[in-house]
Amino acid sequence: MDFAPSPVIKGIEWAPLDEVIRLARGTGKDGSDIWVNTWADDGHLYTAYGDGRGFDPIIDVKLSMGFARVEGLPPHIKGVNIRSASGETTGQGPRGGKPSGILMVDGILYLLVRNMANSILAWSGDYGCTWTWADWKFTSSFGCPTFLNYGCNYAGARDDYVYIYSPDQETAYDNADRMILARVPRQSITRQEAYEFFVRLDEVGRPVWTRTLEERGAVFALPGRCYRSTVSYNRGLGRYLWCQIRRRRGEDVRWQGGFAIYDAPEPWGPWTKVWGVEDWDMPPGETNSFPTKWMSADGKTCHLVSSSWDNFCVRRAQFILMQT
Repeated sequence: MDFAPSPVIKGIEWAPLDEVIRLARGTGKDGSDIWVNTWADDGHLYTAYGDGRGFDPIIDVKLSMGFARVEGLPPHIKGVNIRSASGETTGQGPRGGKPSGILMVDGILYLLVRNMANSILAWSGDYGCTWTWADWKFTSSFGCPTFLNYGCNYAGARDDYVYIYSPDQETAYDNADRMILARVPRQSITRQEAYEFFVRLDEVGRPVWTRTLEERGAVFALPGRCYRSTVSYNRGLGRYLWCQIRRRRGEDVRWQGGFAIYDAPEPWGPWTKVWGVEDWDMPPGETNSFPTKWMSADGKTCHLVSSSWDNFCVRRAQFILMQT
């Protein structure tokens, strides 16, 4: 399936590879991956990583899931590890819980954790030091869910809902044919019965929702190519940016792979293509995202966070806009 080109963004100029910031390298096999992140009310980014020991100085145990805070603005940033007995998990690869999405809303950090017989929700009121785990799970689809991120502490959200995307797949390790979308009132994120699922757009382009998971539809479709992704809102451009890893069978995206970016005027689309390659000049990593904190006021300059090379990597992106 071919996607129409973005009506707003013509292309991207990426910073050269020698300007990529690489932190949390560790030593040997101690590098960390994933690095989902959100902009918190104290002005910092909070992040969760997988299969590693975090930022320097690295911690004394390799975690399946750990936490950290990122201070500053590129290129002057610093990572600070956060230890959490109630949140950390152990177990290499699919044998341990891994973060797939993180979001701060009204001073609470919410975390989506995969590899838990689909995925589960946790939340923290003290910046990731202690976590409460939901007594329910997503038990079908939602194998690798991620939150839609807006501004600081969810500022600038289009409405009073929180949105969650996932490949329509049972695990984070298999490509899917389509992406699905859920929403929940921001006051009810911890309540399973409050969730609704996107079905389709009606004849005038409005989203149709259902409380029955089996009635879910595709918010994005690309047969065999839907994999791990993140979505954030670029306020300056008025566009939702969807970062999607392009993984071919047998590829380890920590070291090689493709990457594509789509955009839309609403969380449910319609999605158009900004940019994409099958083999990027750097690996896309297990996860990549555009933190809203690191977007310029006009939206033209952003910084991509990725877990390329099992590091915390930051690469500047300059959007080239269509002439108006």
